[in-house]
Amino acid sequence: MKSSVVASRMWVRILATTVLVASAGASLAQQAYPNRSIRLITPYAAGSSPDTIARMIGPKLTEAWGQTVIVDPRPGGNTVIGTDALAKSKPDGYTLLLISTTHVLNGLLVNNLPYDTVKDFAPVATIASSELVQVVHPSVPGNNLKEFIAYAKSKPGLVTYATASAGGPTHMAPELLSQMAGIKMVHVPYKGSGPAVIDLVGGQVNMYFSAPISVLSFINSGKLKAIAISGETRSPVLPQVPTFTEAGLPGFDMRFWYGILAPAGTPKDVLDKLSAEIGKIVVAPDMKEKLSGQGADPFVNTPERFSALIRADLAKYEKVIKSAGIKLDL
Repeated sequence: MKSSVVASRMWVRILATTVLVASAGASLAQQAYPNRSIRLITPYAAGSSPDTIARMIGPKLTEAWGQTVIVDPRPGGNTVIGTDALAKSKPDGYTLLLISTTHVLNGLLVNNLPYDTVKDFAPVATIASSELVQVVHPSVPGNNLKEFIAYAKSKPGLVTYATASAGGPTHMAPELLSQMAGIKMVHVPYKGSGPAVIDLVGGQVNMYFSAPISVLSFINSGKLKAIAISGETRSPVLPQVPTFTEAGLPGFDMRFWYGILAPAGTPKDVLDKLSAEIGKIVVAPDMKEKLSGQGADPFVNTPERFSALIRADLAKYEKVIKSAGIKLDL
């Protein structure tokens, strides 16, 4: 009997030791992340604004952790190719993806996506955002939002608006404006913001929604008129331009953002560590300056708040897309 008790106590000690060792191992694993290089996929062409932002973040993470962050451009399919590559990656924090609002819009517009926009990904952190400013050609009557809306109502189906791409944020913004203001305009799609702005300045189209940096010089020179800007506060680079709320259209929310995703199933401690470090990086003075050069501002969110943002944008844009009957052919 005594030997049985001794044996039982021995097994209890062994089990306790095993648990402690396992706990210590898990703790060490947590502290060790990252212990090798990280791949940051960008589903955009090299040299594009999102790719540039990824190359700003990568070296800062490398500097903070002593592990190389490799930026891996995977363009194509309106970001679907690179995004699918992340969805199929191991959920260990060593493969990440830089996305934009396009990720949400693809989930609503692209048929037969090879991944689920929400279920296959773990939001890590937002990096930056840019408000959109409504600009019109000087020939368009009116100098404020109320006057523009009145003009558009008097010319139903005759006012034209340019977009940098069908189904993108510059398409969603005028459609949201149309629905909220009760006006009807004609969509003129372009391949990129450059051609859209050129034709707007030339008077071939009437209106465009743009990141402020892309049209700032034209506004300052009088070649374009700025009507209103999205966001809760006025832009520091366009202090004279009212927000849509100030201009009489509260609830017009059209923020274009960038963020980082990991594959679904990535451990929470890894997500939190990544999010905290990225949050410190994007608010640093030198990063603020670099982001400003890309027409963006620091935009910090936890994984939980980023997840909520994605779901809220899905709900918002779904209404716009259904009401406007927008379809996207890739």
